[in-house]
Amino acid sequence: MALSVFDLYSVGIGPSSSHTVGPMRAAHRFADAVVQAGVLDRTDRVRAELFGSLGATGHGHGSEQAVLLGLEGADPATVDIASAPARVAAIRAEGAVVLGGRRRVRLGAGDLVLHRRRSLPGHPNGLRFRALDDAGDVLIERVYYSVGGGFVVDEDAVGADRVVLDATPVRYPFSTGAELLTICHTLGPGTRISDVMLANELSWRTEQEVRDGLLEIWRVMQECVTNGCASHGVLPGGLRVARRAPALHARLSAGEGAADPLHAMDWVNLFALAVNEENAAGGRMVTAPTNGAAGILPAVLHYYARFIPGADDDGVVRFLLTAGAIGSLFKQNASISGAEVGCQGEVGSACSMAAGALCELIGGSPAQVENAAEIGIEHNLGLTCDPVGGLVQIPCIERNAIASVKAINAARLALAGDGAHTVSLDRAIRTMRDTGRDMHTKYKETSRGGLAVNVIEC
Repeated sequence: MALSVFDLYSVGIGPSSSHTVGPMRAAHRFADAVVQAGVLDRTDRVRAELFGSLGATGHGHGSEQAVLLGLEGADPATVDIASAPARVAAIRAEGAVVLGGRRRVRLGAGDLVLHRRRSLPGHPNGLRFRALDDAGDVLIERVYYSVGGGFVVDEDAVGADRVVLDATPVRYPFSTGAELLTICHTLGPGTRISDVMLANELSWRTEQEVRDGLLEIWRVMQECVTNGCASHGVLPGGLRVARRAPALHARLSAGEGAADPLHAMDWVNLFALAVNEENAAGGRMVTAPTNGAAGILPAVLHYYARFIPGADDDGVVRFLLTAGAIGSLFKQNASISGAEVGCQGEVGSACSMAAGALCELIGGSPAQVENAAEIGIEHNLGLTCDPVGGLVQIPCIERNAIASVKAINAARLALAGDGAHTVSLDRAIRTMRDTGRDMHTKYKETSRGGLAVNVIEC
């Protein structure tokens, strides 16, 4: 199966790619299915049920609102964030949605159900939709799974839930880190991982389209940081978490701490905090590869742009290509879903992606890039996903900042070596997958373990 960088990076809204972006896309897909089945005119009512992690933490992640907007045809990349709350309030007050933006149908308070302790067999993030006629008979039923990073599959594709079902032939197919390194070696000295990924991207788009698309992703990342630095107050939800990015931005912009040898790390912390505070507030950002870990790649890429001499748009494109190559290995061979393998699959994979990508930009060989990526995931193994109050705030926001700094250190550590190391990236990814399987369910985005039960929501 082929996986494009544009499958891993998509513009969406917060606070979660699997719990907000995915459910909105699934609901939108169901609305389209009703139309395609030719039963829209007979549909009187719709019913939506959320299972597993979606049911357990969907309230704090905005899953209900996402489903309602998706049923009306909203898309995460283009939905009007400002008007969305009013539209959701109107749907609830009226007890009806405009299905697919075409037909007003009933959806009462009992038609959107979060099952906190029931799961569907295919994945922890399951959704079931039904369209019913005026007699209450089911016209069409669909089951979808939100498998991480905004990816959505239906129940027939659940066996392939970690990859995109795309049979497009690419020039240099690879599914492991070892295969990727072999391709670079075969192509000769000077071949970079970003070169291989770009050659594969040309199976879908022209080189200019790839470049323009990735620079647009970078623009959205920059806009997210700008918005996060300008937005004051507290984040929504019962925790009353104060936004820290604006005050930190003001201090750093005034030159505070400029003589500190670790001054650059303060900026990295700022970049990550800004993105993840925007995410927690339901703002627009890039899944990279998930919303829960959305601050890491932008923070490290901002570090490159601000502190690495000679940084330019070509470097930005190469960074995103290399990170995408590494991310595809996680997607194909393990998981990027916190509900499936814990936060090691989100923050861990993003840290690995950022570490390898930065390593290439600062002169790393493919072997050193692979080493940096391995360091990035190895030291996130076993990381649990235990959001306090079901909100992507504690410990998620700070966790992105810590992982961003860790990614930079991993890149520098790998560059100090020759690329030879004992544990391969493939083995580390396999270990992450196995660790996720062994991890107790309560530590996988259910808010029933870890910090989530040791911190009182107030």
